[in-house]
Amino acid sequence: MTDLTIPAEWAPHKAIWTCWPSAADLWQEDLEPARAEVAAMVRALIATTPEGGRGDVVHVLACGAEALANARAALPKAVNVHDIAFGDIWLRDTGPIFARRGDQIVALRFGFNGWGGKYDLAHDDSVGDGVARAAGVSTVRAPFILEGGAVDHDGDGTVLTTRQCLLNPNRNPGWDEATAEAFLKRALGARKILWLGDGLANDHTDGHVDNIARFIGPGRVVCMEPFGEDDPNQAVLDQIAADLAAMRDAQGRVLDVVRIPSPGRVLDEDGEVIPASHLNFIIGNASVVMPHYGTASADAALRALAAAFPGRRVVGIQSNAILTGGGSFHCITQQEPA
Repeated sequence: MTDLTIPAEWAPHKAIWTCWPSAADLWQEDLEPARAEVAAMVRALIATTPEGGRGDVVHVLACGAEALANARAALPKAVNVHDIAFGDIWLRDTGPIFARRGDQIVALRFGFNGWGGKYDLAHDDSVGDGVARAAGVSTVRAPFILEGGAVDHDGDGTVLTTRQCLLNPNRNPGWDEATAEAFLKRALGARKILWLGDGLANDHTDGHVDNIARFIGPGRVVCMEPFGEDDPNQAVLDQIAADLAAMRDAQGRVLDVVRIPSPGRVLDEDGEVIPASHLNFIIGNASVVMPHYGTASADAALRALAAAFPGRRVVGIQSNAILTGGGSFHCITQQEPA
């Protein structure tokens, strides 16, 4: 499949796909707050800019009669709501990765095993096919386990990932860097793989890269700097920045590394560190939607990210309820290229 290319997230979108929190037994008291956060994200993505920048077409999957009715009542009428079954809302990982093959868009489908066997939910292994059918595109399958949040693309043949996730034996036993690179280059049309080490503390995804480093332009990448003396990821974040600064992309460019503040130390209701990240943003046609968690770093992170995206409106939306499920706005979305 070396004729494939995966456009960068900042390239024009035909649509963005996402999910409506639907399973009351999974979300419990966070169900309605999570729905409110998803609705705020959707409204930000569909909005136009004052300069006339076009917002995104958004497709929302809802599972079950109650969720369908709730989504249709809560979301603007311009939003497309689909009755497609899924396990939970983490569509970046369970859904397809859209790619370009010639003049066509195809849906790349990979194996999914619940982030290394941690969570086994019905329909998480089939929702990608439902999205492909609804999008009206053909499906291309690859014979290995991969979650979309484990890889980030620059649109020029460079893929950024982590050893902690891709070389974890709970995904594809026996993989080393050379084996992983061969599979990724064939399945994703990549020409160069850039490897980082570990991800955030207590991340059940085993270090997804979309929480720690993101391409934001040709030869340009953003990562986080520690916030506060008690930032639980201080050493990891500094190592990521140093590693990125020593890398070249598939075009031979030395990476321009931009750092924004991390959320710092964010705890769950049991006092445990959770993997909060301002980098779990989604880049829309007119907007960038950045998650925040009510921490003191939020405004500074928002300003820094706005400087990195001068052509888009950068919107900060609280994501505490979604984070109780382990992710944020990038984790629950997937862009379909124009």
